[in-house]
Amino acid sequence: MSPMTPIAVAIVNHNTRDHLRECLATVQLEAPPEVVVVDNASWDGSAEMVRAQYPSVTLRANKKNLGYGAAANQAFVSCTAQHVLLLNGDTLLQPGALAALSGYLARHRRAAIVGPRLVDPDGTLQASCYPFPTPLNTLLENSTTAVVLGRLIRRYIPIVGNSYLRTWPHRSARVVPWVKGAAMAVRREAFDAVGGFDESYFMYFEDADLCYRLNAADWQVHFAPVTTVVHIGGASTRQWGPEMGVRLLASTIQFYRQHASGLRIAEVVLIVKSLMLARWISGGIRLCLTRNACKRAEIAAEMGACRVVVLGNWRNLATCS
Repeated sequence: MSPMTPIAVAIVNHNTRDHLRECLATVQLEAPPEVVVVDNASWDGSAEMVRAQYPSVTLRANKKNLGYGAAANQAFVSCTAQHVLLLNGDTLLQPGALAALSGYLARHRRAAIVGPRLVDPDGTLQASCYPFPTPLNTLLENSTTAVVLGRLIRRYIPIVGNSYLRTWPHRSARVVPWVKGAAMAVRREAFDAVGGFDESYFMYFEDADLCYRLNAADWQVHFAPVTTVVHIGGASTRQWGPEMGVRLLASTIQFYRQHASGLRIAEVVLIVKSLMLARWISGGIRLCLTRNACKRAEIAAEMGACRVVVLGNWRNLATCS
């Protein structure tokens, strides 16, 4: 049996100190040759915790939140291994994860990225591979009515749910368009060939964009349940409240502007603005019916975020920290 190709671990963190501590504990049990943490200007003591409790870890502590893609690029520069497992700070590895992922990359030479199976802390499956966005799935995945309908279809008509990447059982390896960046094993050769992450994406869709460019360069992206990674999910982004929903839609539009035709761009802009207008209006109704001051403040913040998109100012949110 040939020796395992060394695989480094690179973690991007922003204000998830306690999760990061647990993540690093599971990583160290795997004894990777290199571990890099890029901290995006956390104010919760994340960088200090890494220095004090994990002195062998290479730490890059940014003074400014550069966004996920830029921080991930820094992590790749800071290690040398030919395979790199890129993680969010709110993930937990199982024993044998690194060997399983590196071994999969070694056996599948055209695979630039392999995404493992992701689960919630309670073991519930997380969707982790997706089709590239279209105007229709942009509508379906951001409409509350469509999301509820999708859950009912998956429950009562499983043959339909099993045919859609977001809802299939995630039980077997397959080539997919793109995988979630919360945990992805990356082949450095391919990553370098396409220039790494596009740093113009501050948050969201930087993983989809990377996979899109890898596909265009004749590499493949795989999902492979060779190991399972626990992903808390939202540990960092929930701190920003409604703004994250706007960032998601802003990055969706950015992806279309870079990779789609003018007609598709116009379609998705119309869909996004319509969705946010509906949320703005429903927020106004809820605001009138709500007396709790804290809840009113949350609703007002959500309405403000929706207003930004409806009025066409999403670019500011797509790039600022």
